[in-house]
Amino acid sequence: MDPDFTIVEGGLSFPLPRWRRVAQTIEAPRVDSVGEAVAREMRKLDGRVRQGMSIAVGVGSRGVARLAEIVRAAVGELQRRGARPFIVPAMGSHGGATPEGQLEVLRGYGVTPEAIDVPFDASMETVSLGTTSSGMPLHWSRAALRADAVFPINRVKPHTDFHGEVESGLSKMLAIGFGKQKGAATVHLRGFDTFHEVVPETARLVFDKVNVLGGLATVENALEDVAHLEVVPGDQIPRREPELVRMSKSLMGSIPIEGLDVLLVDYLGKDISGMVMDPNVTGRYAVRHIIDPRNPKKLAVLRLTERTHGNACGLGVADVTTRAVVENIDYQKYWTNVVASTELTNGKTPIWVPDDRSAIALAIATCPRVDRLAPRLVRIESTLHLREFWVAEALWQSDGLAQPSLRALGDACEMAFASDGNLADLPAPYGKRGRPPWTASRG
Repeated sequence: MDPDFTIVEGGLSFPLPRWRRVAQTIEAPRVDSVGEAVAREMRKLDGRVRQGMSIAVGVGSRGVARLAEIVRAAVGELQRRGARPFIVPAMGSHGGATPEGQLEVLRGYGVTPEAIDVPFDASMETVSLGTTSSGMPLHWSRAALRADAVFPINRVKPHTDFHGEVESGLSKMLAIGFGKQKGAATVHLRGFDTFHEVVPETARLVFDKVNVLGGLATVENALEDVAHLEVVPGDQIPRREPELVRMSKSLMGSIPIEGLDVLLVDYLGKDISGMVMDPNVTGRYAVRHIIDPRNPKKLAVLRLTERTHGNACGLGVADVTTRAVVENIDYQKYWTNVVASTELTNGKTPIWVPDDRSAIALAIATCPRVDRLAPRLVRIESTLHLREFWVAEALWQSDGLAQPSLRALGDACEMAFASDGNLADLPAPYGKRGRPPWTASRG
C-alpha cells in the first residue's frame, strides 16, 4: 500500500497470523454418465413429444456443472423423438440484458449453436401472460411462446436471497428467467421477503398459460458436480421440486467452523453463485429478512472469475476488496443485474485496497476485540470449493482439531505474498482494465 495512504491508525504492516491448510471430508454422490442418465430420464416424456414439435429449451446463466454436456444430451433426445428444439436464454436480466450479452454468458459455459447444433433465439422481447392471483402482471419470452412447448434445464438449489419450499430451480426459471429483463424486474419488485410465495404463485400462472413439457433438474454435490439428474414432467414439477430442494440442502458444502472474525474468499463469480458468493455458505446475506448467526465480523474478497464477465452482483455485501476486483468490473452488467434484483446493497463497492495483504490486514484490524495474531480467520477458494481451505493456526488449535471432518494437510506457516503484495498462491488478476473511473486524474 502507498505509505502516504493511511486508513488505519498505525498502518497495515503489522504481522499477520500463521495459518495451515486443511482438508474436509465431504460426502459427494456423483452421476458418472450424463448421457446415459439423460437418455434414461427422457423416457418419461415418451408419448408427450409429437413429431415436428417445436420446443424452447430454457438454459440459464448460473455455473451449472457439466451444463453443455447436459444440454447437448437433452436436445439430442428431443431430436430423436422427432422434435425441433431450439435454445432460449432464460436468465432474466443477466448478460447486461442484451441478446449479445446473454449469448456471451452461455458461450462461457460451452453452450453455443455450434456445440449444441440447434438454433438459438436470444431475443429480449416479451409479451403479457396476464396477471397472477395477487394482481402482478407477468411478462414472458416472446420467442419461447412461439414454440409448441417449453423445456427448462436448471440446477435446483437453495436460493441466495429467500428460503421456501421452492427456491432456485425449474419453477424460478419459468417464473423469472423466461421473463427476460422486463419480467424479472416486475417480479423482483415484489421483494425477496415475499418470494417464497411469489415464485410458486407466478409459476402456477405459467403452467396455466404455457405448455410446459417438463424440465430437466440437476442437484449438485458439495464438490460442484452432478449428484442427481432428473426429468420432471410439467404437471409434476410443483410437487417434485420441493423434494429436490431438500435433497440439495442435504448435499451442500459448508464451513464447519463458526463464529468467525474474518472470512477471506479468493474468487467471486456468477459462475459460482447468483450472488457471486453463496450466502448459504458465508452466512452474509444482502436481504434484511434473513439473519444468519454464521455471519462473519468481516468479509474480505480478492478476485473476480473470468467467467463472470465483469458481473460482480453481490460484491456489496463484502467489507473489503482489492484493486484486482474493482478494475475488472463491467458496471453495465453489474448494475443492470443489481437493479433488476431491487436489492441495491448488492451493487455497492466495498472499501478497496491495492493488494491481498492489505485486504487481509484491514479486515483483521477492524474486527472489534480481536487478537491480531490469533483471529478466528478462514480462507476459502470460493463458496463452491470447500474440500480444502486455510485456517488461522490459533483457530485450528482451539476449534479445528475438534472437528472430525477436518484433517491438517501440513504444518502451520506464514502467509506468503509476492512482491506486489498479493498472495503467492493466487494467479495474477486477469484482464486488468486500468484504474477505476473515480480515481482517474482530472485535467
